[in-house]
Formats: sequence, C-alpha cells, structure tokens
Amino acid sequence: MSTPVVPSDRSATHLVLIPSYNPGRKVFETVQGARAQWDPVWVVVDGSNDGTAEALQAMAAADPGLRVLVRTKNGGKGTAVLEGAIEALKAGYTHVLTMDSDGQHPPERIRDFMAASASNAAAMVLGVPVFDASAPSVRVKGRRISNFWANVETAGAGIQDSLFGFRVYPTAPLVRIMRSHHWMRRFDFDVEIVVRLSWSGVEAINLPAKVQYFRPEEGGVSHFNYLRDNVLLTSMHARLFAGFILRLPLLLARRWRN
Repeated sequence: MSTPVVPSDRSATHLVLIPSYNPGRKVFETVQGARAQWDPVWVVVDGSNDGTAEALQAMAAADPGLRVLVRTKNGGKGTAVLEGAIEALKAGYTHVLTMDSDGQHPPERIRDFMAASASNAAAMVLGVPVFDASAPSVRVKGRRISNFWANVETAGAGIQDSLFGFRVYPTAPLVRIMRSHHWMRRFDFDVEIVVRLSWSGVEAINLPAKVQYFRPEEGGVSHFNYLRDNVLLTSMHARLFAGFILRLPLLLARRWRN
C-alpha cells in the first residue's frame, strides 16, 4: 500500500468516520482516499474476521491522522457509527462524515460536504447518489420505495435519498437520538436516522455524489441480503409511519412556520 498525500491542516470539528465489516482490500483504497482529502479519519472495525483490522491498525500506527477502533463482535452499521460518534463527541468533534468502506463512495467529495456542513452547522448534509452503469438495477429501483416513504414520514422535509450513506451528521443529535432508541443498528440505520433527525428539526441539505459498484473480481464486497434487509426496511417504515401519524400536527405546524 502506498503512502497517500495527506492534507496538512487537521480539523478540530469535523472528522471522517468509516464503519467497516469484512470489506476486503477495497477498504485500504477507501481509507487512503479519505486521508488524501481529510484529517482526521477514523475507522470502526465492526467485528471483521477477514484480516483487515490488523492491516488497518498497522496503517494507523504509521499515520497520526488515522485512528482505528476495533469491535470484537459484529453489531451492524448503526452500532459501529454510534460507537464512533460517541468517541468523536468525547473528543470534541461536532460533526462526522460517514462513508462506506467498500469503495463505493467518492472521497473527492469529502471537502465539499464538509464545507456545506461548516456553513450550516445545524443541518445534516445528505448525499444524493449519481449512478453509473455499474449500479445494479434492483438497487437503483428498489430505493425509490424507501425514498417515497421517507418523504411521507417527514411530511416532505426534503430528503432526496434516504439510503445513501455518504453524509455529514451533527454529532450530538445523532448520538442523542440513537441512544434513545434500540433500533437503527443495522441496515435500517441510514433511513431511520435521517427521518428521526428530521423529526427533531434538523434540516437536510442535499448534494450530489457519484457512487460506483465493484464486481467481485474488482474487489467488490456486498453484505446486502435482499430478503432479510427488505423485511427489515418494511418493518422499519411501518414503525416510522406510526410515529409520523402521531407527529403530524407538529410537522405540519413547522412547515407552515417556515
């Protein structure tokens, strides 16, 4: 692995947070790409058993801008993000940009997303995926259902994509909301957290970002299970819709005030 050229100025408020579970070799390119754009970068290894934890720790030992947190047991993406966000909050970081470890998200967009967050610190900055020919049709079409329901559940608050995990969150609201609920610990995390943040009054800023899917021979790894994860999303949206009905008067009043 080559040593990346890294930025000279370390942010005191914003960090890149990468949850990682058995990602294969793409994680090293992801981390190097993120480090070339931002300082600091943290990786939360979520119970991986593919040898990447040890290699990432070796990278961190030679790079003061990289920190690796290792969970011994897999708890899901939301669990990994929450653990990293709690540590970030303790260290004084007000915002975390999350990106997947499998190389799908564009590190060259990190600075633009961080700048948008710095300009509106109370908001969440959400990536809107720009797909290329590598994107599986079932994934592109399937997300439309989740996006539709997320917009219903937030009374049209402006969430353009509910599933894309390339985002900047204000750390304190993220941690507070996740600690107050036992859900959103696995694949349901990306959708449920933006809905609940929106309910709490956090504005959504949407920015485009390219996404690239890699074939297995290119090092691509996917842990998406079509049946299991769609059942999880369906039950989550049923729960959120019930919460939306209870909050509807408040959400409508907020919309009228704005």
